[in-house]
Amino acid sequence: MQTVVIVIHLMIVATLIGMVLLQKSEGGGLGMGGGAGFMSSRGTANLLSRTTAVLAVGFFLTSLLLSWLASYDRKPASIIPTEPTSQSQPAGPATPISPPQGGGILDSLRKSDERQQSQPEPAGPQAPRSQ
Repeated sequence: MQTVVIVIHLMIVATLIGMVLLQKSEGGGLGMGGGAGFMSSRGTANLLSRTTAVLAVGFFLTSLLLSWLASYDRKPASIIPTEPTSQSQPAGPATPISPPQGGGILDSLRKSDERQQSQPEPAGPQAPRSQ
């Protein structure tokens, strides 16, 4: 269904573009309008403007239909889980969690600086190595 509406929508779009390009320029903004073209009669101008209006209505309606079809299968979703998580007790006796023995991030940075300073200096230029 959606594919059929998309094909109809694209055909309306292509025809609408053609109808707009066929119409006579009346503003003269680019200085190109006013000449006698192959469609210069008043009746043709009315036909083109009415056809453009009908195609514009068709474009609007197919756009609305496509947006409705796109949202038809969409189900509301939430980022918050709807099922409550069960809080189960551990099987064994509860033991307190001890703080990490290695210290914080500053201590680990100090240790890495000490390791880099304790390495001997190279005798000459060397190629970089991956660690």
